[in-house]
Amino acid sequence: MKTEDLESIARKLVAPGKGILAADESSGTIEKRLKSINVPSTEENRRAYREILFTTKGAGDFISGVILFDETIRQKTQDGRTFVKALEEQRIIPGIKVDKGAKAMANFPGEKITEGLDGLRERIAEYRQLGARFAKWRAVITIDEKIPTRTCIQANAEALARYAALCQEAGLVPIVEPEVLMDGAHTIQRHFEVTEQTLRSVFAALAEHHIALEGMLLKPNMVLSGKECPQQTSAQEVAKATVRCMKRVVPAAVPGLVFLSGGQSDLQATEHLNAMNQLPDLPWQLSFSYGRALQAPVLKAWKGDSANATKAQQAFHHRAMCNSKARFGKYTEEMETAKAA
Repeated sequence: MKTEDLESIARKLVAPGKGILAADESSGTIEKRLKSINVPSTEENRRAYREILFTTKGAGDFISGVILFDETIRQKTQDGRTFVKALEEQRIIPGIKVDKGAKAMANFPGEKITEGLDGLRERIAEYRQLGARFAKWRAVITIDEKIPTRTCIQANAEALARYAALCQEAGLVPIVEPEVLMDGAHTIQRHFEVTEQTLRSVFAALAEHHIALEGMLLKPNMVLSGKECPQQTSAQEVAKATVRCMKRVVPAAVPGLVFLSGGQSDLQATEHLNAMNQLPDLPWQLSFSYGRALQAPVLKAWKGDSANATKAQQAFHHRAMCNSKARFGKYTEEMETAKAA
């Protein structure tokens, strides 16, 4: 596919006021989500829950794309439309998670390497036939006293670059996700250092593999204090540190950054995105690719009962709208209280 076509899709995914819904939970993760509301993880319950998200009226005003899981891209709505078609009817671009998960890295205790390169070219070709127009691969970098090691960072960067090359070859926009986890007691300074080091390695590998930067998106973590760090930072400090780190290493040719929410609450993720978009001289679109931060209120409202479907869709619409406002730096706390009222 021509770089211009990939660039056009990448730009649509980070169109002003819009962001991506990550609905690509693996079987284990979706089971945990459903368990939290005492709903068994059957295929029908998973399908019914995803249908609530994908058929929310007006979602296309705020959501540009949805990352699907292998099971989900093959499922249909109750009225027989494929999920891909239901999304396209809302002007939402369907995407797919293609990695096989982060596994323990041999000889490197506490570190992980993402698997899934074997047979990836064939899988990508099938997903494209099923309607996917972009893909996602997540690498996981853990911070501790002696980690991450350079070997772990470089191995994950190389895998991300090989995945991105296969995507662009097949005409899919790759979302490159090197997540530096916020688990631990590290300071925001330490998180900054590791994020910078990781992204330097990733962009070096992308260059080695001739990736067209205009036809990809980066899905980075925000720069935060570790969850157990006694010194937690304000939204403004997180925004400044994150943008400063990105400006050091992310080329302006990348159309947009779609931040992951990591372990943040839905409100924190919106506040941080909002604060970043209030900063001057941003060379890229700063958007979102949230999973839990868009879905937590939906699950709470749904509770596995079809009678609550409308309430659950209202919760999703509201969270998506709040994050859309944050894309312009115009989100306010009053938007939450207005909803409650």
